[in-house]
Amino acid sequence: MIERYFDLVQRTSVLLALFAATLVLTFLVFPALPVGGELLDLKPGGYGHAEAMAALEGYGERGRTVYAWSSVLLDTLFPAVYASMFAGVFLRFAPIDALKAAAWVPLALGVVDLGENAQITAMLVQYPDVSPSQVASASAFTVVKSFASNVCLVYGIAVLALAGGRRLFRRSA
Repeated sequence: MIERYFDLVQRTSVLLALFAATLVLTFLVFPALPVGGELLDLKPGGYGHAEAMAALEGYGERGRTVYAWSSVLLDTLFPAVYASMFAGVFLRFAPIDALKAAAWVPLALGVVDLGENAQITAMLVQYPDVSPSQVASASAFTVVKSFASNVCLVYGIAVLALAGGRRLFRRSA
């Protein structure tokens, strides 16, 4: 079954659709959410209890509701979209088969992102009864997700640049 998934995500039409969906969600949908403050899952360095509580209070009741629903609905779809896009890029454009094994990294990243979403949703729903350990757990997921997404982005750019360079070299030879 995983082989069929890997075959699917590296197809040109699927990669283009995943790329477009990633861009739309990243730059149009998430920034437009009427939450009333910076989203906790966009804090790459994490956050402490006081910072999380201030953010949760700053969202207000409506903002916390919007954030919780978007976390459950949109931010469950988003990891599947971008993880599939990165996996497809890694599989399609890695210069050697050994580097294609990196396709598992974005899938693990997607799982971490889903864990982060569950933690943040729990905090949004439990507010104001959010413990320091709950915040620490959510923050740890955010930090790991941020680091892993940066690794995937850099690796994806490198793989695409190598593939483009190889293609140009073949044309000129």
